[in-house]
Amino acid sequence: MTEKLLVVICRLASTSRQISVFPIQIILILAVHLARENTRREEKFPMPSSPLVDLTQFDFSKTLFDLNDIRRVNPQRHEMEQLTAIVHVDESNHTIVGYKTIGDKEFWSAGHMPGFPLMPGVVQCECAAQLGGFYARKYDLIGGDYLGFGGMNGVRFRKPVFPNSRLDLVAQVARVRARKLAQFQFQGFVDGQMMFEGEMLGVTVNRDQV
Repeated sequence: MTEKLLVVICRLASTSRQISVFPIQIILILAVHLARENTRREEKFPMPSSPLVDLTQFDFSKTLFDLNDIRRVNPQRHEMEQLTAIVHVDESNHTIVGYKTIGDKEFWSAGHMPGFPLMPGVVQCECAAQLGGFYARKYDLIGGDYLGFGGMNGVRFRKPVFPNSRLDLVAQVARVRARKLAQFQFQGFVDGQMMFEGEMLGVTVNRDQV
């Protein structure tokens, strides 16, 4: 609304023969208000971040760790196994790249949504969490019996994810505290396009807490 009003007033100022002196203050006030509106809009819906890595450099047909390797580290099984393979690990900057193969018979496909299956955002985040969790446990960054969700920040879902696709995943460790907390940045892509991104906290969970 502010932007349209500003355009109308500027046109009026430039074409009116009856107004000899146009109050430039009004234009300046509206311009400042428009700039503030745009800033608030960008804060609420920020543009996608730059990719953490260039995925085109990896051959996804050559796995570094397959599903059996993942099972030796991650405890999830059956319908909650949401990581298919890992293709790259860089311990120097704590980055890991993997993927989830999304079939047409996923546990959520019949009910979310009937006749038009969409991968739930929470499952997308679980995929990224299992990738980050694998790195934290495999490379001994964190203790405890399990790694659980401690929280998420700045999560944005850019585009829908459908069955019969490969969800490429990237996670990068931002910080580790006292071997009890690990903070990750994560991103997900399909065919090179960013589907979702965010930041998550992984915290230790021990059996004796029950």
